[in-house]
Amino acid sequence: MTGTPVVAGCVRCALARAEFVQCSGTSTGSQPGEGIFMFSRVMLVVLSLGAVTATAACGSEEASSVSATASPAAVAASPSSTSAALSITDPWVKTAKNGMTAAFGTLVNNSDSDITVIAGSTPAAPMVELHEVVESKGKMVMRPKEGGFVVPAHGSHVLQPGGDHIMVMDVPSEIKPGSEVPFTLELQGGGTYTFTALGKDFAGAKENYQPGADMGGMNE
Repeated sequence: MTGTPVVAGCVRCALARAEFVQCSGTSTGSQPGEGIFMFSRVMLVVLSLGAVTATAACGSEEASSVSATASPAAVAASPSSTSAALSITDPWVKTAKNGMTAAFGTLVNNSDSDITVIAGSTPAAPMVELHEVVESKGKMVMRPKEGGFVVPAHGSHVLQPGGDHIMVMDVPSEIKPGSEVPFTLELQGGGTYTFTALGKDFAGAKENYQPGADMGGMNE
């Protein structure tokens, strides 16, 4: 701090002045008590400057303490770091001439916290939803996945026919074998993750990708 040396210099000057005045007060021609009076005034200035110096020093130490306390503040995980922790293995989308289809793969989370996928989109279709297949009244039916797909910390979440999947609706043009279809997933808390799924024929089940459709023949 530049202010502290200046104040200290003023204190030294005031002390010298006090010594001079005290000596002068005893010289011939001075009024009685005049030297003592002047000495007292100078000493009052010295004491005041000393108080200013002490206050400045305390303020500097307090500011340093506050700064040191604030520096280790924890940094919250950013959306970019969350999306970087997410990946997908073997992404593919079922071929379709038009209408509805679905995308699959295995979502992998390499972070220490759960990651929740809350929505999706693709330029290949105007509407994308996150769906699941559940049992209802003795039948397997498809419906939107409430709360999205939760990928556990250091874990994975499988998207597969007959289970959770990315529903692609109102496909305007054919998705052929080998087609590359880009997808963007929206993550809870902000951030996105993009990947490309490969068009693939799939005849292992007879899924009917319509909301609420009976999936009873999917294992045939």
